[in-house]
Amino acid sequence: MALKITRRGFVTTGAATIAFSHPDRGWTQAWPSRPIKIVCAFPAGGAADSFARIHGEYLSQKLGQRVIVENKAGASGSIGAAAVKQSPPDGYTLLVAITATLAQSRVIFKNLPYDADKDFALISGMSVGPLPFVVGKATDATNLKEFVEYARNNKTNVGTWGPGSYAHIVVAELNKQYGLQMKAVHYRGESPMWQDFTAGVLQAAMGGYPNAVNALEFGAGKIIAVPTKTRNRKLPDVPTFIEQGGDPKVFALTGYIFLAGPIDMPQEIVERLSGLMVEAGKTDTIQKWLDSYGIDESPLGYVAFKKLYDDETPIWVDAVRTLGLASE
Repeated sequence: MALKITRRGFVTTGAATIAFSHPDRGWTQAWPSRPIKIVCAFPAGGAADSFARIHGEYLSQKLGQRVIVENKAGASGSIGAAAVKQSPPDGYTLLVAITATLAQSRVIFKNLPYDADKDFALISGMSVGPLPFVVGKATDATNLKEFVEYARNNKTNVGTWGPGSYAHIVVAELNKQYGLQMKAVHYRGESPMWQDFTAGVLQAAMGGYPNAVNALEFGAGKIIAVPTKTRNRKLPDVPTFIEQGGDPKVFALTGYIFLAGPIDMPQEIVERLSGLMVEAGKTDTIQKWLDSYGIDESPLGYVAFKKLYDDETPIWVDAVRTLGLASE
């Protein structure tokens, strides 16, 4: 498959245009020659949607074509993922989704309409941030040890944003490691969860950095741990679960947002998009956006993201299986 930079591409768009051929079809096409669609598998207004739009703007600037974001939410991203799987692998339909779409969903849903390992070409991925574990003011806990002691002696409800989520996994792992009986209370998204947390209905909750920080502005509690390999630069005084004795395998998983396309996308397009995503992460605009979400790392290229996917997917799958969720 030949890779050429056409003079017309530089003249008309100021960007490199890739010419790729399909041997079986007998034709060559310059890419991109028309608008690109990003299917965001989650609702407008969330982190995945924001990721799609801000990176889509950068891709549009560099590729000289419109990048349109279409939200196709539902079933932990599987509806959007199925739509992209069925799209032509020509680089004009891309997918933005999250860890659950590729990992947890294969356990939670009995008839998933795609194979995460075989149906997508991974382009780029990025951490969703520190996902703080916040405890209520009434617990008087200032660290994980004190919270565990509280949970041993009191009924403890912990909010999550859904069954099979990282928050759900964390609750199950804490119960297992410390012999607790905390209950994971699942919500449809984070907003109602944080409302109940600030109202004192929940004794703890875990979710995205911006929402957690907003909840704490009301004096409702304290962040006592983050499930990361190292401390987050926005929360330098908050120790990781691992520092406080948590299992380093489960408590260092990377929840991510990713960009992908149908599996048979030309490799030249995968590499071009991957390079642009890495490049975008170095711009002031996206650095400020990352900071607002408490995200320390900018987007990975396709090689690094594929390694992360291969290394951590088995751990995600095993962790979700231990939750005993019935397939739908």
